[in-house]
Amino acid sequence: MTTNADHDQPACGPGSPAGRPLALITGVGRTVGIGAGIAGRLAAAGWDIAFTYWTPYDDRMSWGSEPGATEAIGRALAEHGASTIAIEADLADPDTPARVFDEVGQRMGRVTALVMSHCESVDSGLLDTTVESFDRHFAVNARATWLLIREFGRRFAAERGTGRIVSLTSDHTVGNLPYGASKGALDRITLAAAHELAHLGVTANVINPGPVDTGWMLEEVREHCVRSTPLGRLGTPQDTAHLVAFLCSKEGGWINGQLLMSNGGLA
Repeated sequence: MTTNADHDQPACGPGSPAGRPLALITGVGRTVGIGAGIAGRLAAAGWDIAFTYWTPYDDRMSWGSEPGATEAIGRALAEHGASTIAIEADLADPDTPARVFDEVGQRMGRVTALVMSHCESVDSGLLDTTVESFDRHFAVNARATWLLIREFGRRFAAERGTGRIVSLTSDHTVGNLPYGASKGALDRITLAAAHELAHLGVTANVINPGPVDTGWMLEEVREHCVRSTPLGRLGTPQDTAHLVAFLCSKEGGWINGQLLMSNGGLA
């Protein structure tokens, strides 16, 4: 059994018989979230999964935390044959990214794909954003992204051409200033990795999935998004997960340094 301080998850351990590569996915705290969708799709595609979550963030959001979510996600991943661990991680702490990589390395082995779906997202605009909120958004969405990528690059030892970095972004800034601005910084940090980690054969891409309702949408927002999308529906975590899985595959290895819109044509 591979375990962490809070949860037990079935696992084969480092160097599993199937020789599955290892993906580290951040922001996997709820079963309905985009992170959980990505984890499930990669597990089905043959990856072992280490994932992070941060319950205090969900606790202060309108949807609240989901008791038992990490256990349920771990069981679902194990059904695909994946070894898993769940690590509680406050990415506002600059020491956390190195600690996460240390723990993953000790318990599961070397990370081949880094997928960042974590975020801090609290609505506020130009006139009412506080300095504290602005700094927290940049600490989680921008600084943690840089530090995670830095740890990934420093420790990467998989076969050249197999390494993958994928970040999730947003272009929503009106009434959501610190979130959108910090996600814009995330874009630039991630795209820089496509060049600065080229000597490792690592690709780095950013996905903008558009609005995906994981429990935060008011009905009027939902209706507006459906009306504004040519395909006439909302995006789902699975829509994003399919693209992440392709980018992490051998077939997706020529796509590099791109900011990809995956939103059904949302206007």
